[in-house]
Amino acid sequence: MLTIQPLPQARHLKPIVSHWLLSEWPDWYGEEGPGDLSADVEAFATSHLELPIGFVAFDDAKPVGFGALKAESIPSHSHLTPWAAAGFVLPERRGQGIGALLLQAMAAHAKTLGYEHVYCATSTSVSLLHRAGWHVVEKIVHAGEPMVIFRSGA
Repeated sequence: MLTIQPLPQARHLKPIVSHWLLSEWPDWYGEEGPGDLSADVEAFATSHLELPIGFVAFDDAKPVGFGALKAESIPSHSHLTPWAAAGFVLPERRGQGIGALLLQAMAAHAKTLGYEHVYCATSTSVSLLHRAGWHVVEKIVHAGEPMVIFRSGA
């Protein structure tokens, strides 16, 4: 059975989440990259009441995916908040609804924090966001990469 739990309630999984983020985004989180993996994972695991918040997807007791709800993502769109970001599903588990469940859980959690919508920018998960019922806000080029910004809800 698939379930979602905030990372602050599963802090023991920080090493696994760190490994996933580094493996998925080595150019960002690797030695030469601009990202700070330890700081980001620690921030994702701090509180389920304040952004950023990490979420872990489980299949029974086994962690199979991760996503984060962040205040900011794309600098040119700082007026939009919060953002679904850092989406990761184990490669062998992709295409099984885990990403959609993470998106749904993050949007629901955002509502409990008082946010009507969640935004997500992607160049690789456009079909997932369409299937999840998210709406296109804008098509942009970010860091030389074409991206689509989506918004949850109506």
